[in-house]
Amino acid sequence: MDSHLPFLVLALCILSASADVFVSIDCGSSDIHTDENLIIWSGDNIYIQNGESRVVQNSNSISPIMDTLRVFTTRKKNCYFIEAKKGERVIVRASFYYGNYDQKSSPPSFDLQFDGNHWVTVETSNTEYVYYEIIYVVKGDSISVCVAQTKPGQFPFISALEVRSVDLSMYSNVDQDYPLHLIRRVAYGTNETVRYVDDRYDRIWTPVVGGNGLTNVASDAIFIDTSAWDQPPPAVLRNAITGSSPSTRIQLLKGFSSGDVPIYLNMYFSEVTQLDSTERRSFQVLVDSEPLLDHPIIPTYSNFTELYASNFTVSSNTTITLVPTSDSSLPPLINAMEVFLIGDVMTDGTNNNDGTTCSLLISNEYFTINIFVSRICCQYKLAMNFALLQVEGLASLKSTFDVLQDWGGDPCLPAPYSWDWINCSSDPTPRITALYLSSFGLSGPLPDFSSMDALETIDFHNNSLNGPIPEFLATLPNLKQLNLASNQFSGPIPDSLSNKNGLNLVVTSNPELCTSGNSCETTNSARNNPGGVGSSGYNNKKKKSKVPVIVGTTVPTFVIIWAVLGVMTLLHYRKKRATVAASTSGQGGANRPQSSSSSPINTEMIGKMGKAFMDEIKVNMEDQASNVDISDYQINQQPNGTN
Repeated sequence: MDSHLPFLVLALCILSASADVFVSIDCGSSDIHTDENLIIWSGDNIYIQNGESRVVQNSNSISPIMDTLRVFTTRKKNCYFIEAKKGERVIVRASFYYGNYDQKSSPPSFDLQFDGNHWVTVETSNTEYVYYEIIYVVKGDSISVCVAQTKPGQFPFISALEVRSVDLSMYSNVDQDYPLHLIRRVAYGTNETVRYVDDRYDRIWTPVVGGNGLTNVASDAIFIDTSAWDQPPPAVLRNAITGSSPSTRIQLLKGFSSGDVPIYLNMYFSEVTQLDSTERRSFQVLVDSEPLLDHPIIPTYSNFTELYASNFTVSSNTTITLVPTSDSSLPPLINAMEVFLIGDVMTDGTNNNDGTTCSLLISNEYFTINIFVSRICCQYKLAMNFALLQVEGLASLKSTFDVLQDWGGDPCLPAPYSWDWINCSSDPTPRITALYLSSFGLSGPLPDFSSMDALETIDFHNNSLNGPIPEFLATLPNLKQLNLASNQFSGPIPDSLSNKNGLNLVVTSNPELCTSGNSCETTNSARNNPGGVGSSGYNNKKKKSKVPVIVGTTVPTFVIIWAVLGVMTLLHYRKKRATVAASTSGQGGANRPQSSSSSPINTEMIGKMGKAFMDEIKVNMEDQASNVDISDYQINQQPNGTN
């Protein structure tokens, strides 16, 4: 079993980055429960640690999901982090119910953000809940949803967060760089809300019934094919509204927000009965009295017609109306409709050199593959004879220091809501220019964050950092201020650092550090390693293997990964049998998985089973950590921590 542990860890890392997403988070709760729609909700304690769990007043209770919330009284922004797959199209829905939880009868206003982009300004209410929904294609390897304080004394909160994967072919008539903000999604002719399980993607269809000369009608079709286009659920096509006479017009929308805004419109039409040869239903869709199409809509039976209109501009005076053609014997009808605001182009996020991704390097003498993996796996260090988890920049700092792991979302965007302990440039793709981590309770050696080559200021003073001062700090070309005072660094100051032009270096109050008045004649390595074997960490001068990357890829399927690993395992063990000297593999660190699955049931099962399983892996990996073959790689074992 022990020999298979590395492969199991690899599998969990890769799967957590590639599985479809169906996540339902009951913010402020720690329970797992199933609602009336058979959706399984989990508490939010595995997604975020900052903030306070609160409960609405009993007199204002509306549902178990909305009765709990998480409020944030510290930091400029607080973020939930959910694994996703780059290039995946998702629905993200955030819900808010104030419910007078603080007994102040003062519902706050604050900003909502996604993946470093401004989403909306949330306006909460004393008595009603509000939700906001967005559809977009994920640009990175994760989804972040953040709330940010915008007014003094008005603390942001969140009641529920839902993320659903949808087919990439859906809602694809808008450029992938632009998000779709839901304005309205309605199911006509019914008085019941339609969502999961009737809609496999859990879109919420609000019921609208007829009135003012309109009537509700139901379809008599046994089966309705909805497999094409944007895949409306059959439940919304089984009802419709229509006019009471053949000449009836149906006005759908009147008046949008002030100013001209671009919208994306979907309309769904399905004939409710089989028409005979004397009957005809034909109508035009008019926008401000102008036809949207050059031909009429003729709904089909047991199927549907979808009309979409992308990127046309509406204003407060815009009207959308269904008007029968002159040869129609039946009035217009409509089953469902979606209206979206097309958002601004999405940011690419903070520069990748500053460490927003990590990768798994798998190599031997035949080939090397670089695989982008789940960011959760970046919190831990994994090594085998032929595999190394590469973590750089901010990801390296977060994986090393537990106190930083709860900082999520884009570190710089949207401006001015950067993380509290960094400064960023004002470039469209910003760079991190300063780290302010004094008095953060950091301990242990500094990891390598040399990829952050735009840094001008680094302040680590008043922590418990130890080990030698790493030489990579001298390679940062723009570094002007480096404060390492009041720590436990030891050994000599690297010449490349002390001689760096234009650098203000502060290293006072490091008793073990060798300075001009403190001799370095007897080094720690000589005392601790009389046999001359290099120790782990920065005391060891052995470099990591510099095998060139021949193939760089993001692997879309789990099968390919296992095939590659299987081939390399056979090669590795054949090589072992052919040589006299035996090598052993080991792993350092541990992982506590947070995985998403294609269904809410799998999400919760994996969450429970995965924790127990990974705890077992953690023990075995720690037992083997001392057996790492350092002839290929030098691994710095991370202290054990929790998410």
